[in-house]
Amino acid sequence: MKKLMILGAGIYQVQLIRTAKEMGLYTIVVSIPGHYPGFELADKVYYENTVDYEKILEIAREEKIDGILTAGTDVAVITIGRVCDELHLTGLSFEAAHAASNKLLMKEKYEAAGVRTARFRKISVKEQQLSEKLSELRFPLIFKAVDTSGSRGIMRVDSCEEFETARANVIKYTKLDYYIVEEFIEGEEFGAQAFIRDGKIQFILPHGDYVFHGDTGVPVGHFAPYDLKEDVIEDTKKQLTSAALAMGLDNCAINADFILSDDKVYVLELGGRSGATCLAELVSIYYGYNYYEKMILTALGQEVSFESNQSVPNASKLLMSDRTGTILSIKNNNGPDDRICEIQFDYSVGEDVNAFRVGPDRIGHIITKGSTLLEAVEVLDSAMDKITIEVGQKG
Repeated sequence: MKKLMILGAGIYQVQLIRTAKEMGLYTIVVSIPGHYPGFELADKVYYENTVDYEKILEIAREEKIDGILTAGTDVAVITIGRVCDELHLTGLSFEAAHAASNKLLMKEKYEAAGVRTARFRKISVKEQQLSEKLSELRFPLIFKAVDTSGSRGIMRVDSCEEFETARANVIKYTKLDYYIVEEFIEGEEFGAQAFIRDGKIQFILPHGDYVFHGDTGVPVGHFAPYDLKEDVIEDTKKQLTSAALAMGLDNCAINADFILSDDKVYVLELGGRSGATCLAELVSIYYGYNYYEKMILTALGQEVSFESNQSVPNASKLLMSDRTGTILSIKNNNGPDDRICEIQFDYSVGEDVNAFRVGPDRIGHIITKGSTLLEAVEVLDSAMDKITIEVGQKG
């Protein structure tokens, strides 16, 4: 029986673990201790930090794993690169993982390769007088930790008066002694899922994003297909391919974020893993295959085809609370409907939840499909209206 090591046991790794089990694989899940649903699904669990790549490499050697993978999180990517390099497994390299895990290195590679992206500056956490350092950049700006995911340590600033608040926010989340500040490009934000195998892009699926606007924009849902002009689609493919090659990404899923401004596509960032917030499911429904299975087969070094003759419109949104507290009740009045692909609740009555600010504050999701995107979205909105989650004061 082949062994697959999966990094992370959270909600975005659950379907990866389930699919591996359905494929008859022995699953080894690695995560820090916590209330994570993936633990109970795994064949074996190691309670280790997924960024401790030397420790996890030691475990991988002992277990004689055949592949290593994650989904929906950037933090474990660096470890995947380290293990793949040392054990000669199929996956992105340690060097590419560094570029995918560090937004400064990523931006430097984009700049060197001529990828269209926002102007930026590297800032030391010790530096407090920022006006002169940032004088050549135009407002609005984005203060961004380079070693985080889930929109942590990211904040938009519209004036110099907000510098200190944004600086404090970055320092709260980063483990490094620097961060970056880049120009916020005014335009339409969208994303894409893609996969690169043996140096060739297998597919690129642009998708629209539903965004929660807090300290910065946080994706809370997605939909496909995304209505783009043909020349913009070609520009998207060109910029994504150039960015992936500049970073050295190979044999991995790609989660891409873009801004469309004046019909030009700007690359925000690329991750060397599948996207969170139901994005792997979006790919699966759209193309009509199990995307998790494709990722797993690649990680095991097996042949896999990403070809598809279908394109099913689908949409998803997170369930969330506007207040911190304890769930008092969950009511789901949706009846049977084959256009509702999934309704999932991450928490039960009596459990505590946070007011939504970043992705991990989610308390569930809904995924729908339709013969048209309009139908999929209408079904999604209707399904959400039929769910009521009451959150009361803690304790």
